[in-house]
Amino acid sequence: MPPLLEHVGRGAAGARALIGLVVERVDWHARELIAALRMRGMETIPVRLTRCGFATQSATGLHIDGFDSTLPHAIIVRSMAGGTFEAVTLRLGVLHALRELGVPVWNDARAIERCVDKSMTSFLLSRAGIATPATWTTESYEAARAIVRRETADGPLVLKPLFGSQGRGLLLIRTLEDLPPAEQTAGRVFYLQRFIGVERGGYHDFRVLVVHGRIVAAMQRHSAHWVTNIKRGGRPVAVAVNDELKSVALRAAAAVGAAFVGVDIIYGADQRPNVLEVNSMPAWSGLQRVTAVNIASAFADCFAEVVGVRDTRGATA
Repeated sequence: MPPLLEHVGRGAAGARALIGLVVERVDWHARELIAALRMRGMETIPVRLTRCGFATQSATGLHIDGFDSTLPHAIIVRSMAGGTFEAVTLRLGVLHALRELGVPVWNDARAIERCVDKSMTSFLLSRAGIATPATWTTESYEAARAIVRRETADGPLVLKPLFGSQGRGLLLIRTLEDLPPAEQTAGRVFYLQRFIGVERGGYHDFRVLVVHGRIVAAMQRHSAHWVTNIKRGGRPVAVAVNDELKSVALRAAAAVGAAFVGVDIIYGADQRPNVLEVNSMPAWSGLQRVTAVNIASAFADCFAEVVGVRDTRGATA
């Protein structure tokens, strides 16, 4: 469906497209994107989804933070704040509605939902025939105990928050005694995944950044600990992407339907690449330190091409 063109923000005198950048705060990543987009003829307005909502009597049916009665030319979702189930449902609903109105959204609500919910990511990867560690999810504490009792006979499991990022809250479950007691897990969903990490002079895995079906950059993450995330002390190392990593990363991005993702890949004991997670709002400050590619610029190039904004670099006023 084409956007409601009469309500799409085009900037002063129609010179520049106005892009909504969904952020919690204007951090380094946001500033990098704002600068790269401006170089390509796009002005960026920060959007707080907490200040957006529906207004069915308005021309667009929406109220978008920073846009008054207009719609952005396109939306980039850089980060989303946590909140209650109702609040998050409303924010995702606004992103769904923007897509219904024909506004390009990177990543759109459906892709975000698929990636934020790790169990859905695992399901989609498995259904697409992409190697990923065996995974079990349940709301029942007794069912979780039964899974742990049965599956740890074949090796450890990792207990992960269903909604989580940057390696927070991960627990290695080697025996039933490692599972937190029931009183500490009330209301929790148990997401249990086979641990396939191999100690090879420390632990390492790969983060591959995909933008619109292209590999933009990649790194290997090294750590003495099995949690390799940069925020948890992992060390980024430059790496060339071979055909195997490239194929797996691109297939993983396609499986969740995302335009911009960080794909985490690990080689298990069988030397096969397995996708651990697909992050729909990836940070890249660590990756930027070890790649010659300007990631924000590469993102902006792809974004401008897809949303149909002419690159104005070199144009005279």
